[in-house]
Amino acid sequence: MAAGIVQVAAQAGYFVFMKLHKNKERGLKLIDQGLTRLVKKDKITTSGKAEILSRIRPTSNWEDARDVDFVIESVSENFDVKKEVFGKLDSICRPDVIFSTNTSSIPISKLATTIRRPGKFVGLHFFNPVPAMRIAEVVRGAETSFDTVVTTEKLAHSMMKETVRVKDVPGFLVNRMNQAFRNEAYHCLNEGVANIEDIDKAAKLALGLPLGPFEVADMVGLDVGLEVLRVLYDGYGDPKWKPDIFLERLVEKGDLGRKTGKGWYDYSSGDKKSRNDIKEILTEGFDRKP
Repeated sequence: MAAGIVQVAAQAGYFVFMKLHKNKERGLKLIDQGLTRLVKKDKITTSGKAEILSRIRPTSNWEDARDVDFVIESVSENFDVKKEVFGKLDSICRPDVIFSTNTSSIPISKLATTIRRPGKFVGLHFFNPVPAMRIAEVVRGAETSFDTVVTTEKLAHSMMKETVRVKDVPGFLVNRMNQAFRNEAYHCLNEGVANIEDIDKAAKLALGLPLGPFEVADMVGLDVGLEVLRVLYDGYGDPKWKPDIFLERLVEKGDLGRKTGKGWYDYSSGDKKSRNDIKEILTEGFDRKP
């Protein structure tokens, strides 16, 4: 998602410092591929693509954050990892700089306690794929100032995103609805109501969705989806949010979706294919009748 956020910010005319990590080539490659698709669709020109790329400044140096006017964090969905990132930035960035997090589920108010500018801390939650999805949630923490909310909304609007204001509750708004739907799809799979492919087909053809729940889960990342469910389960204590055991099994195996080449589907060939081994993986260790 970070690559998508960098892309739409650069497309909006902003100069973007893109902090690289160990998988640095992947992010830059995704941006290049995303812009190439726009060229092929005649949405931008080749020279336009080059101009957008020129506004992206990859860096491995935290000190470059001294020059930024707004921070968007999109690291892994882990409180300690985000805390470490914001701790470094808090000592480098100017006091007036707003910090935003693209977290899917971690409470904004909790993250805000890790820095010295809680009034300038806000949730700015995009959706995958960022360049295509038109909405972003703006989540106000307990100490987030009104000016911070308004400035964040203006930034999102300039990046061609509609915004919704959301209360700082577990799962926020969209993921709370999404996970309820996705978990029901998992239950249907567990109960043998239909297979993965047919559940996705039904969701698309009957409900008019662009992607089925398993396809979306693979795009978002099964590890992210599992973490969101855990936050919802811990936050509300409702059994309906209990993480699906098959989802947990795939995450434990390291099959996290598109980013690892396998999830509910197999992407290792470059195309989405059904997995011949999915039944064996999901039922391994269970004494199930055919």
